[in-house]
Amino acid sequence: MVTEINDQSFENEVIKSDIPVVVDFWAPWCGPCRIIAPVTEKLSEEYANRVKFCKLNVDENPEMAQKYRVMSIPLLLLFKDGQQVDGILGAVPESMIQPKIKALL
Repeated sequence: MVTEINDQSFENEVIKSDIPVVVDFWAPWCGPCRIIAPVTEKLSEEYANRVKFCKLNVDENPEMAQKYRVMSIPLLLLFKDGQQVDGILGAVPESMIQPKIKALL
């Protein structure tokens, strides 16, 4: 399951998480964001209880988008122990996301 987060819940859901987190920065008007959404949904089920998947609407949550210098979406940022460790820009295939998630574990 992919959890919807916002500027206020970001710290608790991502920074303080005891498991690695993938954050999908997206917006409703973004076509490529709709392409990657089913991929992150599938991966969230595959890595349930080992990796947390969240999505943050950049239009509604400009604070975190600014903090992490989000210039283009979709953007997946990968966090471990409260630190950003990797990122994936664009609607990439699952085969490009899988190795980066495995590296988090």
